Amino acid sequence: MAQDRSKGHIARDETLDEFLAKEGMLAETEELALKEIIADQIRQAMKASGITKTAMAARMKTDRRQLDRLLDPNNPSVTLSTLRRAASAVGRSLRVELM
Repeated sequence: MAQDRSKGHIARDETLDEFLAKEGMLAETEELALKEIIADQIRQAMKASGITKTAMAARMKTDRRQLDRLLDPNNPSVTLSTLRRAASAVGRSLRVELM
């Protein structure tokens, strides 16, 4: 029986990454996942340190709306500079590496 490899169908021997790449969605999916992970780490660090959103925004020298955009995993428009300021505001550092 022939396997259906048409667009929108995943073959049994195909990994999720292979499927997403075939569909042209791998890079976008990876970016959203990474953004969600970083936003969650910032939220956890804020909670562990007892930092409110208002206090966090003040530490970052920004406003609550900007912080809400940073913490929104569906908002892709966050710069490395903003991520660095957020990490610093919770006593962490941002590490970016090519693999």
